[in-house]
This record gives sequence, C-alpha cells and structure tokens, in this order.
Amino acid sequence: MRLKLAPAVLLLALAGCGTIGDRGPQDVPASVEDARGAGVDAALAHYARLRKLPAAELAREQESARRAFNRSRTDANRVRYALSLAVPGAPSGDEVRALDALAPVARNGASTWNGLAVLVSAFLQEQRRRDGQAQDLQQKLDALLNLERNMTGRESGGARKR
Repeated sequence: MRLKLAPAVLLLALAGCGTIGDRGPQDVPASVEDARGAGVDAALAHYARLRKLPAAELAREQESARRAFNRSRTDANRVRYALSLAVPGAPSGDEVRALDALAPVARNGASTWNGLAVLVSAFLQEQRRRDGQAQDLQQKLDALLNLERNMTGRESGGARKR
C-alpha cells in the first residue's frame, strides 16, 4: 500500500512547492522566495535519494536525521527527519514519530517549511488511516476463512457419519 502512494505524494509535494511561494511579489521579496524554494527543492531531492537507498543505508540516514533533529530542532531538521521516516518501507511506528516532528511546523503558518510540513502530515495521516482499514479488512477476511474452514470440516465430518 505504501509503495503505491509514494509517487503520488512526491507529485503532490512538487505541486505544493509551487504554492509555498505564491504569496506574491508584494508580500515576499524574490530572494526570500528563491531561498524558500531552494530549501524545499533540496528536501525533495533528499527524499528522492532516500527512496533509492538499501535498508541499511536508509537506517543510517534516519539516524543521522534524528541526531541533527535532536541537536537543533529547527524547522528544516524537523522536515528532514520526518521525510526520512516517511520513506516507503519504513516501520509503521515511524509515522507517529514523523507526525510528532512535523506538528510544530505544520501549525506555524509563518514557517517557510509550513506548506511541505502540512502536505507530508496529511499524507502520513491518510496512510495511517488506510493502514488501519487494511488491517481491519484483513481481520475480517481471516475470520471469514476460519468460518469457511469450520463449516467445511463439519460438512465433511457429517458425511462420514452416514
């Protein structure tokens, strides 16, 4: 399920990049918009690189991002750490840590990282919801399979008694 959503998230993130700097020239100087876009572009490029890493290297990158986040809880470090945890194939518990790291940035509308943080948070929340639905469906399927096995066993046992 995660692997199917990853390209969509990247496309949404790239689409969201265009809206981050859309405050207009009267509100934000061009140099600030350029810096803002460069930071987001670098974060997205970092995420694209993380997606291609083998599990061992990804774990090292996640640890590096965690240490940077713990040293300095800047918005950029929060987003970098969250993106490292949001890579497809990461353990599901990492989604909670990523959401926790992103929450202050997503709430801060003045942050240059706000748009990306909101986007990634929304993706992670939707992913958690879908994972929960998938688990519920799997439990229902398992219960139906058990019921079918029990019914088949009874029918076979009843036929032998005749």
